Amino acid sequence: MVNMLCRLSSDETFGEKNMKVRCGWVTSDPVYVEYHDTEWGVPVHDDRRLFEYLILEGAQAGLSWITVLKKRAHYRKVFDNFDPEKIAAYDHRKISRLLSDPGIIRNRRKIESAVKNARAFLALKKSGESFDDYLWQFIAHTPRINSWQTDAEVPTTSPEAERMSHALKKAGFSFVGPTICYAFMQAVGMVNDHIVSCFRHPGCKK
Repeated sequence: MVNMLCRLSSDETFGEKNMKVRCGWVTSDPVYVEYHDTEWGVPVHDDRRLFEYLILEGAQAGLSWITVLKKRAHYRKVFDNFDPEKIAAYDHRKISRLLSDPGIIRNRRKIESAVKNARAFLALKKSGESFDDYLWQFIAHTPRINSWQTDAEVPTTSPEAERMSHALKKAGFSFVGPTICYAFMQAVGMVNDHIVSCFRHPGCKK
């Protein structure tokens, strides 16, 4: 039974059925359940993984996250495992091949944005600053633990996301509006937006 507050699901553990409460946005799709249970809200500090999340959040703009999530494995394959140096070197021929690939979201602006963002990422790295330090500075390098009672309370942006968006755009990134930045912050554990009744809310560290 699904309501506005949570989603209940049964899991077999040691031969017994246990009911787990999850955030209401999680569907019964195993891909979504796995993502929610093991990734969403877990702090990420690896530069390349942060870059991957930022590109995928941009690709998701205007679509559902599950659409991108189901294409993620193929994205990793055709985008050279999100290696910024390789993506920064993509030319019009590579972009044309990507635009004909049904395994990804074939939007020229989003694909070209990935190339632009890879170049901006490398420029930051050249300046001596890690992507991790650059992004986490917006929340003083400490995850924000929220205490939302219902999914309806969870915001779509924040002052920190707005500052991040402004800074990223100034640094040459695109598809990094405040809403995208906040979704990114949720995904990489900068904010813990699991509702308090969700089994993943307490200390979402692993």
